[in-house]
Amino acid sequence: MFKKVSTVFILGLNTVFCSAQQVRPSKSSEIYRELKTLKQLPKVLYLAAHPDDENTGLLSWLINDQNVETGYLSLTRGDGGQNLLGTEQGAALGLIRTHELLEARKLDGARQFFTRAIDFGFSKNTTDTFKQWNADSITADVVWVIRQFRPDVIICRFPPTAAAGHGQHAASAVVAEKAFKLAGNKNAFPDQLKYVNVWQPKRVLWNTFRFGGVNTTAENQLKVTVGQYDPQLGMGYGELAGLSRSLHKSQGAGTQSVAGIRTEYFAHVSGEPAKATLFDGITKTWTSQGNADIDQSLDKIISAFSFNNPDLSLPALLALRKKVVALKDSDVKKDKLKSLDHIIVSCVGFMGEVVTNQAEAVAGNHYNFSLNLISRAADPVVLENVKWVNQSESFNRKLSKDSLITLQHDIQIPEDAALTEPYWLAKPPVNAATFSVPNDTLVGLPEAESPLNVLLGLKIGSEKFQVQLPLSFKKLDPVRGDVVEALRIVPALELKFTQPLYLVREDEDLQLNLNVKVNSNKPYRKGVLNLMYNGERLGGADVSLNNGKDITINYVIPKTKLAAINSARWQLDASFVADGATFNKKQVLIQYPHLPSLQYFAPATVTVMNGDIQAKIKKVGYIEGAGDFIPEFLRIAGIQVDVLKDEDFYGNSDESVENNSRNKLSQYDAIILGVRANNTEKKLGRWMPFLWSYAKAGGNLVMQYNTNQDTTVDQLGMYNFSIANKRVTEENASVKFLNPGHKLLNFPNKITADDFKGWVQERGAYFPAQWDAAYEPLFEMYDTGEEPLQGSTLYAKYGKGNFIYTPLAFFRQLPAGNVGAARLFFNFLSAQKN
Repeated sequence: MFKKVSTVFILGLNTVFCSAQQVRPSKSSEIYRELKTLKQLPKVLYLAAHPDDENTGLLSWLINDQNVETGYLSLTRGDGGQNLLGTEQGAALGLIRTHELLEARKLDGARQFFTRAIDFGFSKNTTDTFKQWNADSITADVVWVIRQFRPDVIICRFPPTAAAGHGQHAASAVVAEKAFKLAGNKNAFPDQLKYVNVWQPKRVLWNTFRFGGVNTTAENQLKVTVGQYDPQLGMGYGELAGLSRSLHKSQGAGTQSVAGIRTEYFAHVSGEPAKATLFDGITKTWTSQGNADIDQSLDKIISAFSFNNPDLSLPALLALRKKVVALKDSDVKKDKLKSLDHIIVSCVGFMGEVVTNQAEAVAGNHYNFSLNLISRAADPVVLENVKWVNQSESFNRKLSKDSLITLQHDIQIPEDAALTEPYWLAKPPVNAATFSVPNDTLVGLPEAESPLNVLLGLKIGSEKFQVQLPLSFKKLDPVRGDVVEALRIVPALELKFTQPLYLVREDEDLQLNLNVKVNSNKPYRKGVLNLMYNGERLGGADVSLNNGKDITINYVIPKTKLAAINSARWQLDASFVADGATFNKKQVLIQYPHLPSLQYFAPATVTVMNGDIQAKIKKVGYIEGAGDFIPEFLRIAGIQVDVLKDEDFYGNSDESVENNSRNKLSQYDAIILGVRANNTEKKLGRWMPFLWSYAKAGGNLVMQYNTNQDTTVDQLGMYNFSIANKRVTEENASVKFLNPGHKLLNFPNKITADDFKGWVQERGAYFPAQWDAAYEPLFEMYDTGEEPLQGSTLYAKYGKGNFIYTPLAFFRQLPAGNVGAARLFFNFLSAQKN
């Protein structure tokens, strides 16, 4: 149900919004493109399932060549994907991928939209997908985006068939066609009509493709030539597309910037067929809408535009603004006036920012901010007034050309200011497949507008404008230069466990020794720490905060209390009470060079694994692959983990390279290759002979899953096997033990069917399809209605040692605290100890 109106809808039409932390003028070439886009009335919505599904080449052409406003609607934020950058999974990965999309959109110029759907991982068909996703809920979200954005053409990346290659891909096409048919129906989702009008696009098309061995294009389909060279960009649209797509760094989606034209193909899906162009039968110009005077004004402005002096266009732009304000179509007026105002503010060369030197702030506290303003127009811009969040001040001050003005002001953060976090993570999800959104009108937005802003009243010529500047943090980085990011509102006190999970093993003394870090952002002197399980207090302590300094509290939960908990995996909750207020959140801060600092808050909880988990190893070597949690998990379990580097294979002694390496590697009870090591570690080709030699001499080599994309080594095993895109996506799929007496299933832990209960997202992916007879498969498993697969774990004896290839999803199970997965993984690592 739609209940609230977001800030986006209630602010005046003449407000210039700022999606970044500064208002900065567009380049002259960008202003010129924006003017040509102002002439075009059609819009295009491209629709698919995930970040990196979009056709950036087509988006770049639509925006920069056709000058058509274009948006990309990704049903999900990519939460179920895999991460090549770090250990983030789930919601944290979705946050990273959201901002990678936004960085890509800054390059290609498209708008970005999302639904509330959560990416739950790979699915094989739409039936499987809609068991997880609520089709009506997602359709409502797509209808909302259509009614709000008002596209004339919807383009799907995928078909609703198996050719889509992924159930969520196919589902995006199903939802797109359904939403297309409902968006213009006033009886469909009527609560939305409090805020938007119905809208009926002209058509839905499928952007057919050639992916690998799948070719869905045909010569009788509508064809469009894209990729042309644009002298204002200094590159072709295909080259721009490669740069844009390569910002999907967490997925390793780096793409070549290919120069030259190419053909895009389109198949008709629904609506009025297109015969010659994407925009057949669509009103394209102001003149055809009955506003020839606007077309004529824009033609003159574009013809006379000066790239060196864009402010010369101001008189004509301000006159044009009066004509746009007089339009009767409120939706067109809202869209075009917002674009026109942005052009006008850019033409005066206006820059504005409001910054402090602290990255984090607490509600209720005061901070000193600098308001920096500059205009480069010959005719002065007048600063009439400033609203400093909670108070207003009149100025009536002219901004002299190219002269920076700095105003200092103390701003109190409102007592009720919300924490800075993504709106879709502010509340627990509705279920595993749907985010909870606190304000329904936020649906579709990549992120919410900043609620903490300084509002400027400007006068340009005879017209008045409001410019919104978010409260920001600015610092000088010695490598990156000026860094300007959102001011992050944090709790007055945060707390978190110093480990992401704890392991209590039955072969050790049954007590839980844990540490809780308390980070006080206000000068609290003392408080009470509470540790809770299932609503009951397991323990706690009175704590002195040493005049507000951060401290780490050590606490031991004795075995008498642990013994009463009859669960192999359980959750411990922490809270802290100070001055009558209760705090129970931990900050999750994500920082990568290609993204702004990202923050959200999670409950201060930790998973405790408590069971019969035996490990007979003390020291392992680890070859890092894509970011995963396994090295940290092993260290939590008390195992020494050394990340192997070049020197561990070549060394510096007088021995031969091979002997030196064998002697050095022989210290490890097992050597593990991280997930996708063959895709990420470019030195692996040099190392593999030494790893084989290690195994042959009596070592234990355990290799996790790899893909066939961008590989370093052609043959990973001592005996050949071939990886295929075969997987078991049902996390509760039954598992058959092919040889129950095998040592990997009996030492040091007796593995049973119970050890495969409670797995998350999937059993595994990229199973081998064929393998040498020297390998012994351990398990058979399959998704409903499919043929059994035996490639989830292959074992081979090699010389005196062992080689294990396992694409089972340990990288997901161990962070989730799955005891059965831990028992099985420790068996693999302990193979040479049997």
